[in-house]
Order: sequence, then structure tokens, then C-alpha cells
Amino acid sequence: MRQRHKYAVSSQNPSDPEEQEKSQNSDPSASPRSVLALCLAFRLANALLVQTYFNPDEHWQALEVAHRIAFGYGHLTWEWKKGIRSYLHPLVFALLYKVLALLGLDTPWFMIKAPRLLQSLFSAVGDLYLYKLSNLLFGDRVAKWALFSQLTNWFMFFCFTRTLSNSLETVLTLVSLYYWPCMRPSSSKLPFMSRKLALAIAAFACAIRPTSAVIWLYVGLLELLVTHDRLGFIFLEVAPVGILVLGLTCILDHWMYGSWILVPLNFLKFNFLSSGGDYYGTHPWHWYFTQGFTVMLFTFLPFSVAGILHSKQWKLSGLIAWVVGLYSTLGHKEFRFVLPVLPIALIFSGYSLASLSKPEYSNSKRTGSSNLCSKWLPKLKLAIFLLLATNIPMALYMSVVHQRGTEDVMNHLSKEALEGKVNSVLFLMPCHATPYYSTLHRNIPMQFLDCTPSEEKGIPDESDRFMVDPVGFVSEYTKNWSIPSHIVLFESEEKRLRDFLISHSFREATRFFHAHFKVDRDLQASVVVYILTS
Repeated sequence: MRQRHKYAVSSQNPSDPEEQEKSQNSDPSASPRSVLALCLAFRLANALLVQTYFNPDEHWQALEVAHRIAFGYGHLTWEWKKGIRSYLHPLVFALLYKVLALLGLDTPWFMIKAPRLLQSLFSAVGDLYLYKLSNLLFGDRVAKWALFSQLTNWFMFFCFTRTLSNSLETVLTLVSLYYWPCMRPSSSKLPFMSRKLALAIAAFACAIRPTSAVIWLYVGLLELLVTHDRLGFIFLEVAPVGILVLGLTCILDHWMYGSWILVPLNFLKFNFLSSGGDYYGTHPWHWYFTQGFTVMLFTFLPFSVAGILHSKQWKLSGLIAWVVGLYSTLGHKEFRFVLPVLPIALIFSGYSLASLSKPEYSNSKRTGSSNLCSKWLPKLKLAIFLLLATNIPMALYMSVVHQRGTEDVMNHLSKEALEGKVNSVLFLMPCHATPYYSTLHRNIPMQFLDCTPSEEKGIPDESDRFMVDPVGFVSEYTKNWSIPSHIVLFESEEKRLRDFLISHSFREATRFFHAHFKVDRDLQASVVVYILTS
């Protein structure tokens, strides 16, 4: 049964030109199955195209942990020693690794591609629910254009199939929002157990990323305002579902950590009460508004703003403002933190594009169909051209070209290790700059420069000391080292260490292109591999 939406019309006065105009906004609905099939095909191709390095957490907080669970070796960063991460998200990929191993498919290609292909399945479900939510709120035409916006936005293409916990959080956010009664039109028919299902999905989103509570605090307060039985909502739904999910994740983490750990509390203490995230850099309060979120939207920004203003769907747009505003109060900011509300902004872009594709009638009488189209179609074609001409090159460049060297070097080493040509590896580069055992998939000695936050402020870690004085640091470091068979470093440091490495019987083996321009350090144009010659 079709849901009523913003463009729905009454059956009264069927000859009224204005009512006929509104009816033009109703297109034949695409079936959820066909939408899911389209999204699956698109995201699978998307996952295969992504070949660049974006954020260390994609590997070090997900795949590296999963590899340790599945195969018994892999590096755990300091966050796992302090108990501020839940094992729920890595276990998803640990299960995948176990299946690959059982099928004999834990080869370099599958170990590299399979996790993102699995995430692409989840992402396709997120795309489907974006379509369903848009259809529920605004109708078929807006839903189709919202899906177009979602699939063509450069940042969604670049990030959504990566194995970041933020990607799965975004999927769960879209699914849960669809089932929340307060986010649905009052006339829509609620699915059975809708609110309890929404609560359960939201609770799992918080278990994966405790900061997801920022989203559900807003939605929960809205639900509290519109529900008739507020005490029942709090004590008979929120509390039981929350306690159940928290209990299950605590049992899971107890099993993995070996002791009782309350991850959300530890996460809150480190990131909010002690501002531990500031160790990794801070940004001005307006960064999300002037750079972060605006860059993510890119050329969709004016369409999203116009959609927000014209749709007057203030509850949904308020969620964007709430999340971006609250995250702006924190010192440490990253693009991925606000990823869950990017699809919501793209729904409003779909609203604007749908309005451009809607035929307009004069107030006096209808004109010919060609005249109807002539007013809007050129604007629509121009908008589509602008969006595709800007987002497709950006998506491909960021996903295929920019910062690919650190992925390529580990792909190379994994193949070399499979042939027994790698005995040990030393990474002389900023910490967590490459994937690790989850890509190499061989239990050989590897070492990287430590960057664990110090208890005392102002004390530089190994990574910082190396970047300040590469030659001095390595001269001291090599006094007590176990000589590796391979050394990996960026070109900017390799130039300064070349003579030192040659004098210690190393020679350049290969190098991989990395980037055309610098990001937050000196230009790291390529990644260089040196091998021991004797």
C-alpha cells in the first residue's frame, strides 16, 4: 500500500488544476527488491574500486582486531588495552575471515577485498532504507532523486564501503530512522513492533559507536514529546531494550577482554570528560560548517539547503543541525564523525532535484506538455550535469588515486611474503600509516613507530621524534634493533635516510605512487621499500 506523503493529494476536486499538478509528483514506485538489487550491484563495484588509504581506524580498529581473533595474531592498539573499544564490530569481520579460511580463500586478493565487499552489502541495505525513508516522507519522485544523490555523492562513494565503524553506524542509523514513529508522517501505517525495532537497532548502533547516542538522544526526545504513554515508553521500551543490548555487549566484551569492561563508560571518560581525542589534533569550532560537512556535501550543498528550506521537514533537518552542532563543541574533529547525517542531507538534495523535475502549470489553464517541460528540464539537466561532472571525478580520484601507496605497498608485501621473500618489516613512517597483519596475513615480525598517548602532556612519542629528526632518530634506533629484511618509508624521509640505509647494506627495491599533494604533513609523494642485500 502506498504511503501518504508531502505531495499526496485528496480525492476531492479531481478537476482542480492545482490538484492535478500535485498528482504529477507521483511516479510508479520501484519495488524494494529492484532498488536493493541496484544498490547491491553499485556498492559491490564501489567496493572493488576503492583502493586508497583514508583513515587508520578502517584497518587498525576493525580488520586488525578481527584478524587477531580469527588467526591468533594481529596488533592491538592502546585503545584495546584501555578498554574503550567494543569487540562487536571487529567480530563481524572475524567471522568473515573464519569463513574464508575454512574455504581456503584466505589469499592476498580475498583478504584485501572481502571485508569491503562485505561492508558493501551492509551499505546497500543503508541505500535501500534511505530510499524507503524518502518515499515515506516525500513520495516516489523524491525517493528516486534522493537515491541518485546518495549514489553519486563523492564522499559516500569514497567512504561508505570502507570497514570503518562509522560506515556500519550510518547503515543502522538509516534503518532505525525509518521505523521511529516520530520521524514518520502521522498518517503512515506503523509496521508491527516498529518502535521496539527502532530502539533495538539504535542500541546496537550505540554499542558499535557510543557517540551514536548523540543521534538517538535527539530522536528519543522527539518521540517522548509525541508519544501518549511517556512512562511506558521510558520504562517498558527504552530501559528493557537498552539494558538487554548493553548486557549482551558487556558479556561479549567480557569474553574477549577476559574481565568485565564497560566500554561506553571508558569511551565517554576518554573522549568527552578528558578530551583524549585532542591528542590527535584539534580544529576550530566552525570546522564542520566551513570545511568538514560542506566538503562532504560538495556540490550537493546548495540543493540540500534549498531542500531543507522548501520541504519544511524540520524534525529531520533539525537532526543534522543537532549532530553537526554538538560535534562542533569537541576539539578533535573528523569527516567520518558526521557521516551518519550525510545521507539525511542528501535526502533534501533529492527533494530539490525532484522539484526541478516536476512539471508546472499556469494558474489559469494547462499548457502543452512540451511547454511544461521546457521551464524545468533545462534546469534539471544543468543540475545533473553539474553534480555528475564534479562528483564522479572527485570520487574516482579519491578512491583510486589519492593516498594509494600505503595500500599498494602492503598488497605487494603480502604477495612477497606468500612466496617466502619477506622475513621481517620495519615501518619508518608515522604510526598506523599502512594496513598491517590483516593485509600481510603472514605471522612474521613487524614493527612500526609507537604513538600511544603519554600520561604526561608534551612528551613526544616515537612517531613524532622520527618526523622531527629522521636521521638522528634512526641512528639511535639502530643501536638495539633486530635488522629487518624490509624497510618501508615515505619518499620525504627516504631522501634524508638514503645514505644511512645504503651504508647499512639496504638497497631500494621498489616504490609506489602515493599522492600528488600533501594532506597534513609534508608531501608524501611515494612509498619506498628498501631490502637487505646481505
